[in-house]
Amino acid sequence: MFKILKKEGNAKRGEFSTVHGRIQTPVFMNVGTVAAIKGAVSSLDLKEIKCQVELCNTYHLHVRPGDEVIHDLGGLHSFMNWDRPILTDSGGFQVFSLASLRKIKEEGVTFNSHIDGRKIFMGPEESMRIQSNLGSTIAMAFDECPSSRADRRYVYDSVQRTTRWLERCKTELERLNSLERTVNKDQLLFGINQGAVFEDIRIEHAKRISELDLPGYAIGGLAVGETHEEMYAILDCTVPNLPADKPVYLMGVGTPENILEGVERGVDFFDCVYPSRNGRHGHLYTKHGKINLFNAKYERDDRPVEEGCDCPTCRNFSRAYLRHLLKAKEMLGMRLCVLHNLYFYNNMMEEIRLALDEGRFASYKAQMLDMAKEDA
Repeated sequence: MFKILKKEGNAKRGEFSTVHGRIQTPVFMNVGTVAAIKGAVSSLDLKEIKCQVELCNTYHLHVRPGDEVIHDLGGLHSFMNWDRPILTDSGGFQVFSLASLRKIKEEGVTFNSHIDGRKIFMGPEESMRIQSNLGSTIAMAFDECPSSRADRRYVYDSVQRTTRWLERCKTELERLNSLERTVNKDQLLFGINQGAVFEDIRIEHAKRISELDLPGYAIGGLAVGETHEEMYAILDCTVPNLPADKPVYLMGVGTPENILEGVERGVDFFDCVYPSRNGRHGHLYTKHGKINLFNAKYERDDRPVEEGCDCPTCRNFSRAYLRHLLKAKEMLGMRLCVLHNLYFYNNMMEEIRLALDEGRFASYKAQMLDMAKEDA
């Protein structure tokens, strides 16, 4: 299922085969929370900007329009007209982000919908059933994401419960994949490593979940308040204790620098809302650092966002025009900025894969980090 094609130090160049196509790794997954990228970007656009995998949100799609609705319409792939892989998160991060509205027990979590306040219960079995209805390529195990600043006792107990939940997720997904009405009978399960910033808890948990022999493993609970140095230290100790022949997914990370550092440490999958969120606010990524189009100096700037960029935005429009659209609050401005940022991330991943193929990732990483310090 996962074939490592090349290695450079701990960095891996691989290929992950799924029922919805092969994923070339390292890969950045574009975040389409409610089965759409925020910023008026469609599934058709994603192919043009080199997206391989789209990530959708289990909790949000359960709340609206409802996972049963999507199931009856043929699953997410049919619903959003996307024929490449989709990864769905488990709803576990909402357990973290809706802290004031939740109640955690061994069975699962009860919390209030952020839309209408109604009570929702979600445990491992419920999360698997929702994701099975969605029919995603990869389903994430239901977990709790403890704060990086939580005390050690709480983190330890939380991780033990997450392990028990993972075992229940595996059993339930195997059952669901055998049912006649299941949309995707080849749905894959990724387990999630937790442990906040406690290295020994992370290592113990990585070893424990590795015993379950899952198709892939994620590292969660990072980029939620800890420093970059703490994040990299956790990767350094955790990745080597996950199966070497399975893909590693660093959840919710991150900046271009974070991705380069993650690849160097053996991470294969990434996702983050940064490119789309920042794009909607006029903050655009270039190889020479990030620019803010609201700055007055771009008012008469007739250059593309980045010279040599082959994205639809840079091929056709100037910084000055994009700035005007954003200032005028035209939706087109957000759309064009998001398209550029996602293309930048997807294209960077393509360059990383090529650098690994050619045995020059270390020099590519150094060059990218040096260029990012320059004036865009």
